Amino acid sequence: MNAVILIVGTIVVIGAIYFLIKKKEARLVLIAAGLLMAIIAGKPMSALNAFSENMVTSSLIQAILSVMGFAYVLKFTECDKHLVSLVAGGLKKTGMFLVPLATIGTFLINIALPSAAGTAAAVGAIFIPVMIGAGIHPAMAATAVFAGTFGSMLNPGTSHNAFVGKIAGVQPTEVIQVHAGATITSGVIAAVSLGIIAFILKEHKGYHSEMNVNKDIEKPSILRAVVPIIPVVLLILGSTGLPVIKMGVAEAMLIGVIIALIVTRANPTNLVKSFFTGMGKSYADIMGIIISAGVFVAGMNACGLVDAFINAMTNTPAIVNTAATFGPFILGVVCGSGDAAAFAFNQAVTPFADHFGVHMVNMGSIAALGGALGRTMSPIAGAAIVCAGIANVEPMELAKRNAPGMIIAAIVSMFILL
Repeated sequence: MNAVILIVGTIVVIGAIYFLIKKKEARLVLIAAGLLMAIIAGKPMSALNAFSENMVTSSLIQAILSVMGFAYVLKFTECDKHLVSLVAGGLKKTGMFLVPLATIGTFLINIALPSAAGTAAAVGAIFIPVMIGAGIHPAMAATAVFAGTFGSMLNPGTSHNAFVGKIAGVQPTEVIQVHAGATITSGVIAAVSLGIIAFILKEHKGYHSEMNVNKDIEKPSILRAVVPIIPVVLLILGSTGLPVIKMGVAEAMLIGVIIALIVTRANPTNLVKSFFTGMGKSYADIMGIIISAGVFVAGMNACGLVDAFINAMTNTPAIVNTAATFGPFILGVVCGSGDAAAFAFNQAVTPFADHFGVHMVNMGSIAALGGALGRTMSPIAGAAIVCAGIANVEPMELAKRNAPGMIIAAIVSMFILL
């Protein structure tokens, strides 16, 4: 009976992927597939519980809603147009190099801000409009930011570094020293790959945004142009050199809203209305997909697909190196998170890495990095949904553009670490 459930569940997952590729309503597809799998497994409440639990995921709600509220304030005050108008002219001269530069910039910021979705929201609100204003296609602009959201692997506070360090009996910083070369190489591969894809698809220039900054803003104000950057600067400084001002994404965005009000002297009532309109819109469009993705993953868990995949991966010693890399990678793509597979693999197999002729830190690192790379080409990852929402494109468009670079990065990292 379990085998039948697994087979039917697999068919449902394949069907869901098909309909997502066909650009059907993502929330409908994910909820329907997740609920169907849960019903097949005889656990319909697991899908419904996942729906309710994901409705109040505090860290995501705080980051996403506050960032999109701030984005609407920037639009209302036209601070975004001033930034785009000021920067876009110079950026156009960089041509295809703007895309990889944006990826590398996001990668570096994600080291300081280890939340992928939080970084995507904070950085994307600035980088994506600027790139679109510089003539880059919206899907490519969003992908460039999404591609850099695994830089957190180099943050000592990241849970995977601490977990692997505990298994191997070393400090998180020593774990980072082992995989830093592979992680940085992966970042470069992702950036270069996107630059090449943008050139091939002719998405690195020539896109005409509906917001014609040159026409609307003849003399951009430097003071207004700086407003969109302030929250990100506060977050980075608080996480690195000035811990006294360390704060969350929501707090930084609220400070940005206050500064926007002071600088532009806009109508406070309308400005506040814009902020909450942005929050409501982001909950419907962005959080709605994240909630739906949670139902989908709950359905897979109910069918036993996740456990079956992990067991097959960990119980085949002959392919342990490949399984350590691509097991978490594939699960990261399908689930939108590589954490579950990476933690499961590291707990079950990594303590015995010496039996396979591999150091525990190396094996644990490739599992964590593989999961992160897989998540960075998943259309249902929180960071993908955030970036797609800012650019007003489908998350699947980001996944397709990121896939070549992430696959190559995973293969190269496997050879570096194993």
